[in-house]
Amino acid sequence: MCITCGCGQGETKIEGEAHHHPHSYVHAHEHGSLVQSRPHAHTSRMVQVEQDILAKNNQYASANRSHFAEHGIFALNLVSSPGSGKTALLTRTIERLKDKARIAVIEGDQQTSLDADRIRATGVSAVQINTGKGCHLDAHMVGHAVEKLALADDSLLLIENVGNLVCPAAFDLGEAHKVAILSVTEGEDKPLKYPDMFAAAEVMLLNKVDLLPYLNFNVPLCIEYARRINPYIRVILTSAVSGEGMDEWREWIAAGMRQAAEQKTNEVEALKRRVAELEAALKNVRGEG
Repeated sequence: MCITCGCGQGETKIEGEAHHHPHSYVHAHEHGSLVQSRPHAHTSRMVQVEQDILAKNNQYASANRSHFAEHGIFALNLVSSPGSGKTALLTRTIERLKDKARIAVIEGDQQTSLDADRIRATGVSAVQINTGKGCHLDAHMVGHAVEKLALADDSLLLIENVGNLVCPAAFDLGEAHKVAILSVTEGEDKPLKYPDMFAAAEVMLLNKVDLLPYLNFNVPLCIEYARRINPYIRVILTSAVSGEGMDEWREWIAAGMRQAAEQKTNEVEALKRRVAELEAALKNVRGEG
């Protein structure tokens, strides 16, 4: 959690412009008084600040989620450690979907716009969020990035989080699902070492499987570990190089987009019915019925 991991705050930039949270939304380690407190008071205060941070983030996440639902936007939060092949997989996904779906990307990195530049080269819109010393995206940052993107209805939003298997697990961005990307070069025990992330994920993409002939990686054991943490997690073996698993991944995304569009339609119809009911009730009050 950011209360202990040492990440910084106040250095976030969205497309190169400084971005600041409201004063009440700060990371716990900014408060020097915590360091000076007695051990028990320090722990209690840290827990309270952590709860406050997550509660505030969840308010922003709820607003993002409502916006996505109202417009039929299917938002995915892609999380992994650095070097998992997340961006390469993302560009391959875009290449396979961009002729069939409207797509936009939010890129999270501590520094540089290199990944956003790679995404824009595919022809889709991307907004870069640089978190400075921060180790994850949060819902407030994402909300401002969404404003810059001006997302189309019934579109796909892919959020590439900062490379980190710890803090992003706790921060809801308003996404429909978290997708954990694990490379076969990392070791099959990662789900056990970082259980919160895999517990929070709907899907695990086991990536770079084209390298399996050259590695000592136990695929069934890795899947067993992941399902020990999250019995319902869906596992797709993928490779941006060979294309393995990309059809299954694309079909899963397409099903999610259809569901988001149907949800939007249902909500619009429900709202119309409610408006009609209120208009009828108003007529009765006025004696016009």
